[in-house]
Order: sequence, then C-alpha cells, then structure tokens
Amino acid sequence: MSLFRPKKQNPNEKIVSKLYAHIIEAGRQPVLYAEWGVPDTPIGRYEAIGLHMILFLFRTRSTSPALEELSQDVLDEFFLELDHSVRELGVGDAGVPKRMKKLGKMFYGRMGPYWKALDDNNIDALKDALVRNITPDSKEQLASKALAQYMITSAAHLAKIDEDQLLRGEINFPQP
Repeated sequence: MSLFRPKKQNPNEKIVSKLYAHIIEAGRQPVLYAEWGVPDTPIGRYEAIGLHMILFLFRTRSTSPALEELSQDVLDEFFLELDHSVRELGVGDAGVPKRMKKLGKMFYGRMGPYWKALDDNNIDALKDALVRNITPDSKEQLASKALAQYMITSAAHLAKIDEDQLLRGEINFPQP
C-alpha cells in the first residue's frame, strides 16, 4: 500500500461498520458481566464479543456469495479492531503478531465446539465449552446455563433475520 494513494474503499464499509457495531453492543451488555460472570477484563470482553461474532458467523454460513463476502468483511473488522486493542494495551509492534496468532487460535478453537453444540441444540456441550473457554480457573463463577441458553436463543433469533436485512446491516441480538 502506498502512503500517497488513498485507501481503497470497500463498498461494504458502512454496512460492515453497522453490523460490527451491533456485535460490539451485544458483547457489552452489562448482564453478561454483572449477572452471568463473564470477567469484566480485556480477555473477558474479547470472549463476550467473540461469542457474538461466532453467533453472527453461525447465521451467515452457507449463504449467498454476497452475504459470505460481507461476513468475511465483518470478521476482518473484528480482527483489525482486536489488533488495535492489543496495541492500546501496550503490546509492542514485535509482540503483536504473536499475540494476534494466539487470539486467532483461541477464536477458531471456540467456533467449532460452539457451532457443533448449536447445530445439535446441545445445551450441556455448550455449557461445558463456555466454562472451559471463558472461566477455566473458576467454574462456579460463570452462569453457563444462562449463557448457553442465550446463545441457543440468539442463534434461533438470528436465523429468522432475512438475508436482505443482513445485507443492509440490519441485525439485532435478543435481550439476555
């Protein structure tokens, strides 16, 4: 990328920003932290936002090429913002790639078990995966049943959102 050429404009940029803002908003719902035990720490917020990103990707998988492209753009935005956050936390330029690789592995390592549990409508498997990933050191702290039920309800809710709505950036997550 040249320093003197303007950045290429992504035609989906406004829609991506709108969808990503809804995902962030859902991941910042106070009930997640105050009542359900998601740690209110940088890694806890990563888990909550990542969980909603995974729900969004679950909804947009195996869809039209346009929606698949849009969901990839939203995922790219997630990792770009994650990179910015890592830098803001004081990780130096040399350490960012290593940290991003670790966070990427964590994200994709969660997506498989979460999707499988959602596909199977298996609340117990989802509860186990949530505890293992979000609060591995204090299993009693996480209200895993409430969080797992929220994910199942959210997946069903998102499945009802029309593809054209998503392509316009219209998405909402249910209230916990």
